[in-house]
Amino acid sequence: VSPHRFGAPAALLCAAAMSASPGPPTGILNALERTLVYKVFIILVYTGSNISLNMLNKWTLSLYGFRFPLAMSMAHMGFSFCALAPIMALPSFRSLHAVTLRKQWPGVLSIAGFFAVNVGFNNISLLNIPLSLNQVIRASIPVVAAAGSVFIEQKKPSSHEFFSLVVIVAGVAMACWEGQDQAASFYGIALCLIGTVSNGLMMSTIGKLMTEKLDALRLTFYTAPLACVLLLPFYFGMEHHALTQYQATHSTGYISLVLLGCINALVYNLVHVLVIKVTSAVTTTVIGEMKIVLILMLSAGLLDEAGIWTTKMLVGCTTAILGFCLYSHVRLQKSAQPAQQGPLIRGVPDLGGQERSPLMPGGKGTSEA
Repeated sequence: VSPHRFGAPAALLCAAAMSASPGPPTGILNALERTLVYKVFIILVYTGSNISLNMLNKWTLSLYGFRFPLAMSMAHMGFSFCALAPIMALPSFRSLHAVTLRKQWPGVLSIAGFFAVNVGFNNISLLNIPLSLNQVIRASIPVVAAAGSVFIEQKKPSSHEFFSLVVIVAGVAMACWEGQDQAASFYGIALCLIGTVSNGLMMSTIGKLMTEKLDALRLTFYTAPLACVLLLPFYFGMEHHALTQYQATHSTGYISLVLLGCINALVYNLVHVLVIKVTSAVTTTVIGEMKIVLILMLSAGLLDEAGIWTTKMLVGCTTAILGFCLYSHVRLQKSAQPAQQGPLIRGVPDLGGQERSPLMPGGKGTSEA
């Protein structure tokens, strides 16, 4: 996604708005969505925007030296809110805001809190751990989501799911235990784990928190400013003074990087909606597996992280990825059964058989993934 061309994000905004509109889609859009070329294009943009967002965040925070993750996270949230505002002002959306917020404000506020912790802690962790280790840790999101479903939804995983989750935990634990001595601080690993737990809990509790199905555009529009406000006190306490000094002694080049990240994050969020619409939730899960492997390869080459990997870390990483693939395979088999509904968010247990729109990533920060 080029920062010098705003046509692509604008087109995606229009397509997403049309897909979320209560009215039926136009015949042209319907025909376009059924073409193979369109589906391949959406998948490529989704994968590319996900990977580039993770790589750009790590490069900006570590290699470029803009070490202000909370300021960057708030910029992403504020930009998404402002970019979505024109769409949310359309009549098809405007009539829904008051009723939705009046009924859903506890759930929206809770999800915004989870999201703020997820994105903020994950981006802070990138200051202290390699992106590759960050992605391995965040591959354990299904474990947290499954644990949350046991206590909140009273739904226990099957024996195959439980085995795959144990494999994920074993792999992540091995990579983290070795990584804290070789490549990262315990502080960075702990922050990434907290962000991952917040992401998993957000996914597993959305069924209880939200009594009405919200599309991803409205959920992003409602939660982004709230999450930004929740991070504001921590920004002023931890980063504001240092950022003021940074602005006085450095060029304005960082503004272009942050703006590029904002556009990238917005495009990723919107394409996440489209990729599920034109393919399936299971396909999105498989793409997520490919994304982890590609990020590990690219971070080794482009971010010079290959040298920090020991044999034990490689074994742990491989084990975690295999466990994640096994878990996805089990979910694939369950979703193929007519009586069951597949998850709309990677690694989320079935939420009461009701279809849910995806949340903003990650989520990993995203990092957000």
